[in-house]
Amino acid sequence: MAERAALEELVKLQGERVRGLKQQKASSELIEEEVGKLLKLKAQLGPDESKQKFVLKTPKGTRDYSPRQMAVREKVFDVIIRCFKRHGAEVIDTPVFELKETLTGKYGEDSKLIYDLKDQGGELLSLRYDLTVPFARYLAMNKLTNIKRYHIAKDFDIAGNFDPMIPDAECLKIMCEILSSLQIGDFLVKVNDRRILDGMFAICGVSDSKFRTICSSVDKLDKVSWEEVKNEMVGEKGLAPEVADRIGDYVQQHGGVSLVEQLLQDPKLSQNKQALEGLGDLKLLFEYLTLFGIDDKISFDLSLARGLDYYTGVIYEAVLLQTPAQAGEEPLGVGSVAAGGRYDGLVGMFDPKGRKVPCVGLSIGVERIFSIVEQRLEALEEKVRTTETQVLVASAQKKLLEERLKLVSELWDAGIKAELLYKKNPKLLNQLQYCEEAGIPLVAIIGEQELKDGVIKLRSVTSREEVNVRREDLVEEIKRRTGQPLCIC
Repeated sequence: MAERAALEELVKLQGERVRGLKQQKASSELIEEEVGKLLKLKAQLGPDESKQKFVLKTPKGTRDYSPRQMAVREKVFDVIIRCFKRHGAEVIDTPVFELKETLTGKYGEDSKLIYDLKDQGGELLSLRYDLTVPFARYLAMNKLTNIKRYHIAKDFDIAGNFDPMIPDAECLKIMCEILSSLQIGDFLVKVNDRRILDGMFAICGVSDSKFRTICSSVDKLDKVSWEEVKNEMVGEKGLAPEVADRIGDYVQQHGGVSLVEQLLQDPKLSQNKQALEGLGDLKLLFEYLTLFGIDDKISFDLSLARGLDYYTGVIYEAVLLQTPAQAGEEPLGVGSVAAGGRYDGLVGMFDPKGRKVPCVGLSIGVERIFSIVEQRLEALEEKVRTTETQVLVASAQKKLLEERLKLVSELWDAGIKAELLYKKNPKLLNQLQYCEEAGIPLVAIIGEQELKDGVIKLRSVTSREEVNVRREDLVEEIKRRTGQPLCIC
């Protein structure tokens, strides 16, 4: 430290010498010589690490979640998970990163969005881009051919050989159940089939080498006009204008089962084997969706393409018909809020023997849904509880900390969610105010008289009604009031 201080003093003196020479208008040679000495001293000094500044921020593309935001997020997750479990799904988890070769070549044009990690012990790793490819790797690695799973409250998949369109219809039913339960507004689920798209591109004159890149352009029709999409296909991707026009005649159509039947009669499309298979399955799918009572939420949309390379059959995407607009809310463009489809060939890419496991699944756009819910709560200035505390253990007089500690421990051991203030002698008013601010519904108050009588004063925070409860009956009374099971089996 002393050496650094001495160097800093020399730098300061040399800097003053240079400034003095400039003021005296000394010769340029002398000034240059003294500036050179100053630079050498500064280089010798180096940066002062103790004074270096750094930016306090999260990495680009990430965010922190406050307790209030996490409370809302957990409620959204709870709705989703309960639905997945209601449909018989098991839960799995996979690492946040995979071998780079596992992810490479599975996403088409989206592959550029994969984040590579530094070499780890001779293995090239990347952060997973979605949860579907890791799931396919998991199936192949564990030689599984049949499973219904959910993953981190976002993805739901059905793997196995089943009769056509039954699992696909259930995935769409699940999607509609979740979006209806979340009450984020009216929505529509667009449905298409990659086989119909491939057949359509083929009869329109698109070469095999351009299928996926043209698919990617068509998929933008929900965001931009047909003219913009056509300009991209012709100007950037080299498609002939007349081919683009033929594609436009198809992809601007949407409707229900009647459109499926109309296309089954199309003289060109009906001659393509892939398209015919896709249309036949869609017709069957609409029959099942009608039985599930959700056909009014589904639209057959020929512009839906879903750019990911691994889709092989039915594809779907849920969009809000209009963003919820409550008082004081700004319109919020959130795009799709759920999507998915069939990917029968993905597991076979990982299996050493190329064995295929048919799969279909869906992914919930949790971040987009969360943005809508969060904005609505802010506009309504609605209070959100950030804890689940059921009762605060409080005292009415001083020198009762030991009694509060004994009681809160009894409640914890009985499975009650309880708290106490970390003060030896808190004022009763402060304890009651804390309950109101935190949304805690009950207060268990200990006082000298209560201790003599063997009771606890139980107070309702909202009604302010108080009742004396015998100490041995307190747990049962709190559970009764909070709707908690009276015994833990």
